[in-house]
Amino acid sequence: MRDAGRITNATLAARHGHIVFVGPSSDANAAVALAPDATVLDATGCAVVPGFVDGHTHIVYAGDRRDELRRRLEGATYQEISRQGGGILATVRATRSANVESLVEATAPRLREMLRCGTTTAEVKSGYGLTLESELTQLRAIRRLATEQSIELEATFMGAHEIPPEYRDNRDDYIRLIVDSMIPAVAAESLATWCDVFCEEGVFTPEEAASILAAGRRAGLEPRIHANELGATGGATVAAKLGARSADHLVFVSETEARALADAGVVATLLPTTALYLRLGRYAPARMLIACGVAVALATDANPGGGLSPSMPFVMTLACFEMGLTFEESLLACTLNAAYSLNRAARIGSLEVGKQCDAVIVNGPAVELLRVGAEAIRSVVKRGRLASPRPW
Repeated sequence: MRDAGRITNATLAARHGHIVFVGPSSDANAAVALAPDATVLDATGCAVVPGFVDGHTHIVYAGDRRDELRRRLEGATYQEISRQGGGILATVRATRSANVESLVEATAPRLREMLRCGTTTAEVKSGYGLTLESELTQLRAIRRLATEQSIELEATFMGAHEIPPEYRDNRDDYIRLIVDSMIPAVAAESLATWCDVFCEEGVFTPEEAASILAAGRRAGLEPRIHANELGATGGATVAAKLGARSADHLVFVSETEARALADAGVVATLLPTTALYLRLGRYAPARMLIACGVAVALATDANPGGGLSPSMPFVMTLACFEMGLTFEESLLACTLNAAYSLNRAARIGSLEVGKQCDAVIVNGPAVELLRVGAEAIRSVVKRGRLASPRPW
């Protein structure tokens, strides 16, 4: 993960959205002939890195939970806010009253923020409806957003984000609703690629998570899982046993679990901004995971409660200064490894011939990305087209 494959004095060329040359500029003229209508970007003095792949977001929702920030700063924990009616269920109440149009309208500005921060591909979860119709509404909004803006979106069904209030006394009925009604309906409309579960104390047990993810897989939805975020609650073990593509959060993962994840080929998608905003007091053990042979990815967890930043460069900064990653490791975790966590590494995540031309042009050396709040990103390219030039 420390080898970013740096090329100095380089040229990159793309045709029909795919890279046809990348290498020393001295070789470019012999390899590439420009079309008369070619767009030429002069990146002299800049670095060009792959477009960021954000493999864990909850960006489609209604409502506003910024009031929880003050409560958290005054010492309230995530669990306390949730017990008092806040947290996920507060967003559920707002999202249930939303339609596709209002969700698209609310989400589009958030995606524009992400694009300005260099994100060119993002996973997006449902999970703020927790009824059949509301979950489908979220996923239909994601499908529409995928056609109306530049970021490529990958949809995840997450009806197992929380037990809704109306099922608190009969949670088994809600799990049956997920398995027997929600998953088949999502699959029938081809609304999602993935199925996710929040495996955590007070939410879904490892046994419940395993049964839901197995049902999703039978319907063609591949598993990913929220695991070991707030405690050592067994989600990482479920991920290893099922061979999930990604186990996310992993703040409380053990070395034994890490070795099992490595053996099963599970990506560890780590979310340091969430640990910061939730004031967990610790971060996922990235160095230990890498030492155990786990492929580490990074993501924003963009959401209305604990994932308050849309910025992958901010995620990289926290990963470097709080989790012990090198700059190159953090860059790979936001690009190629993140693409692999979505089964897209053959197409995106690196600047190689044949791959999609998704790129971020950095003002100066690539390490400028760690200067939080600075205008480090000059422009963003998606599928070979300028998607977010300066000025915004």
